[in-house]
Amino acid sequence: MSKASERLAELGVTLPPVPKPVAAYVPFVRHGQLCILSGQVPIRNGTVAYTGQAGREQSLEAAQDAARLCAINAIAVGAEAAGGVDRIERVLKVVVYVASANGFTEQHLVANGASNLIKDVFGEAGAHARVAVGVAKLPLDATVEVDVTFVAAP
Repeated sequence: MSKASERLAELGVTLPPVPKPVAAYVPFVRHGQLCILSGQVPIRNGTVAYTGQAGREQSLEAAQDAARLCAINAIAVGAEAAGGVDRIERVLKVVVYVASANGFTEQHLVANGASNLIKDVFGEAGAHARVAVGVAKLPLDATVEVDVTFVAAP
């Protein structure tokens, strides 16, 4: 399998700068090799690109795109935490929160937007445990929020 940086280039993905926290937290905490990220919302060029609830303001496909964008932002933060994207050795867990309209039950499919990108970038090292949860609202009215736990090279 190619290195993560090569896979990102093949996929046409450029990692953005790490978004600045909008409240009292840090983008990540590193403890030994463990990199625990704060939740990432679908920010593109400094603004939330997808707002509102899946199943109401956003279609399933748009929510999947939002989850993919969250994963790109999470990989950017993980790369900063690890000292470079190619120093990320493993993806342990992905948690996906989906702002969901009443009756929307496809959170697991929304989460695939993040999971598929992570697997595409990291290959087998990107296979991860996952939780997908529907919620009423997310910060900044984001449609999706993703948090990831990575293992960095020592």
